[in-house]
Amino acid sequence: MKSLKKTTLATAVAMLPLTGYADLKPLEDTHMGNITGQAGVTIELETKVTVDEFIYTDEGSLSVKDIFIGGANRTDMFEEFDDPAIRPLLFGESSDLIDNIKVEIDILDDGDAQINVFPLVAAPIDFSIRTGDWTLQGHTDSTLIADNLSIDGILTEMKINVDTETDVLNLQTLFAIDDMDMDIPFLAMGIRDLRLTGANYDPDNPLITQLGAKVDMDVYNGTNAAGGSSLAVDINTFEADMQIGQVLVGGTSIGSVALDNLAVQNTAMRIYGH
Repeated sequence: MKSLKKTTLATAVAMLPLTGYADLKPLEDTHMGNITGQAGVTIELETKVTVDEFIYTDEGSLSVKDIFIGGANRTDMFEEFDDPAIRPLLFGESSDLIDNIKVEIDILDDGDAQINVFPLVAAPIDFSIRTGDWTLQGHTDSTLIADNLSIDGILTEMKINVDTETDVLNLQTLFAIDDMDMDIPFLAMGIRDLRLTGANYDPDNPLITQLGAKVDMDVYNGTNAAGGSSLAVDINTFEADMQIGQVLVGGTSIGSVALDNLAVQNTAMRIYGH
């Protein structure tokens, strides 16, 4: 009896899709237009990337070893946010993954593409970038130009818009660096405890909405001075405060550096082969 009931149930379930076929009618193009494109795509993402060695080769080569891009795996960034009721919500969890990411993709009526990257929950997206040797290599000689790069920071938003009328990709982002260290051996120099925040950010009265440095830039197919095609990068706005805890020369600290309200505007680059 139980077997019969199961068979009957299975048959009924299998027939469900068929019962609606008699009423199906072809959809007109106007109806299809109303159905498609009404909502974009949302992607929740977590990832980390490691690369043993990246090599760019022209006549000689530039080699970058031991590349890591992932989560900061720290809960002590931007310690001025010391309110015990707020800090766990802002920087309370971290791992070696870049996570807490929501990517929203929309194609607008005029064909423009909008890509927005935001935190999935009310906390910044923490990230870490680390590398080993940066080496220039020729057929007979080589030079170690940089080493021990380490950057820990946060991203609070990133907006990308591709305009179909102008063929321009516009990028706007807010990010902050809590700590950056780097050695430059061929100049006997080093940087320790570099920190980058928003131009209006006050560590004595910290607000998460002002923490990020502002970047607004356009990328497109431009024209170089000779009239040829080139990758055009226009920095419309870069606004930040920067502090360097120590500048090392010959392994010894020569002091610190602070830049208040650093603003880079109306900067154009054209990149092309020769």
